[in-house]
Amino acid sequence: MTLIYKILPRAEWNGALAQGRFDGSPIDLQDGYIHFSTAAQAQETAAKHFRGQADLVVVAVEAEALGAALRWEPSRGGQLFPHLYALLDPSLAKDVSEAPLDADGIPQLGVSA
Repeated sequence: MTLIYKILPRAEWNGALAQGRFDGSPIDLQDGYIHFSTAAQAQETAAKHFRGQADLVVVAVEAEALGAALRWEPSRGGQLFPHLYALLDPSLAKDVSEAPLDADGIPQLGVSA
């Protein structure tokens, strides 16, 4: 089992729970897929894209459960990142955890590679 992670504002996740689906964050909608990170990539993603954003959650999803809609594509530095070309069913979340900010405003994910 390979867990992948989506970092997003709690309000977006709560909206997904209420609707029964997650269409994506604004950047996902712009890019045409839902951005995920591996455990090894997640903390760098948090520092690069979410610095200073409070009230974030980290949603862990089993990559294999997403089927063919999940593609591993090169991104930052040529690393392969998981991109979901479909809506996300919130019931697939294996875990949802807090991402408190440290003293430098970087979300701390508690995700270990």
